[in-house]
Amino acid sequence: MNWVNIIATVVITSFLHVNMQAQTIQSARDWGIQIGVLKPGKLNSITDVTGVTVGHSTVKKGDTVNTGVTVIIPHSGNIFQQKVPAAVYTGNGFGKLTGSTQVNELGNIETPIVLTNTLSVPAAMNGLISYTLAQAGNEKISSVNAVVGETNDGFLNDIRGRHVTEQNVLTAIQSATPNKVIEGAVGAGTGTVCFGFKGGIGSSSRKLPASLGGYTIGVLVQSNFGGVLTINGIAVGAYLQKFSFSNELLNNVDGSCMIIVATDAPLDHRNLMRLAKRAMLGLGRTGGIASNGSGDYVIAFSTAEQNRVLHQTNNLPKPLLNLPNDATSPLFMAAIEATEEAIINSLLAATETIGFKGNKVAALPIQQLMPLFLKEKK
Repeated sequence: MNWVNIIATVVITSFLHVNMQAQTIQSARDWGIQIGVLKPGKLNSITDVTGVTVGHSTVKKGDTVNTGVTVIIPHSGNIFQQKVPAAVYTGNGFGKLTGSTQVNELGNIETPIVLTNTLSVPAAMNGLISYTLAQAGNEKISSVNAVVGETNDGFLNDIRGRHVTEQNVLTAIQSATPNKVIEGAVGAGTGTVCFGFKGGIGSSSRKLPASLGGYTIGVLVQSNFGGVLTINGIAVGAYLQKFSFSNELLNNVDGSCMIIVATDAPLDHRNLMRLAKRAMLGLGRTGGIASNGSGDYVIAFSTAEQNRVLHQTNNLPKPLLNLPNDATSPLFMAAIEATEEAIINSLLAATETIGFKGNKVAALPIQQLMPLFLKEKK
């Protein structure tokens, strides 16, 4: 190897090392910010809940199109045939979440959960329905309760162009893995804005100690809302003088937040609804205000296998596991902490984006903020 090749190799290696470092430092804990007191799961991701997988399909075309699809799949089987207990809580109902009334009426979910942009909900529903109808064992079904959530990414995305297709949904489902969720400006978070900074997909988890049941709570968010950003109790938005109503961009605080909460704890619909309500407290801890035009929804589900709802039944009673009310408080605390951290992670993983009509949204300047957190630790 000559000197030119050696130098080139060193330069490329150094670039890759720096680039990998930049990609690695993208969560609150990477920056030394530990939110809450409960320990996260191994991946600090919704996929710490056994069986849960997540996939993305990102749709980008130049600067004009910045959108996509994110899919959360509760288990690896046929979800229509083996539905999971679930509940939907509405924090503020300015949104187009489909399937929620049946989820709350029957207490279960029968499809993967899809997240996308507001005007792509019909396309996402079609993709989800096509996927469900094509599954082996579903040849005779004629009704599918497709669960699709959304936020409006129209500031950075040509939302009227409706660039999401059925195939994007199928691609996201096919790419779903149990690995750590890819966060930031990806999938349904590609074009979102949060607290005036680039938002996106974020995730976090909590693992309860054995003395409190040993259960896992995982949360995934699609962050696209406003307020006064607060990180671990520090009023970051006020410090940066960048918060709702402080300038023209942030006067529009509407936008929405979709929150997905998964747990392996054996909870029924009633206690999943109670769990979902606590996730909104996590949003509040970040400074979110659930504004007039914000669609803030929480979808909570349990993966406890014994509590799956079989589509084909003999109409006989089925024994279920049901965690007592007195045992739910640690789960509530875990949901609050994981939701707060997931939202912060969505901001820290996102990068500056120039989008539709040249609109530009900067990433959260975390390095500028680190002195605040170092001061807090002293």
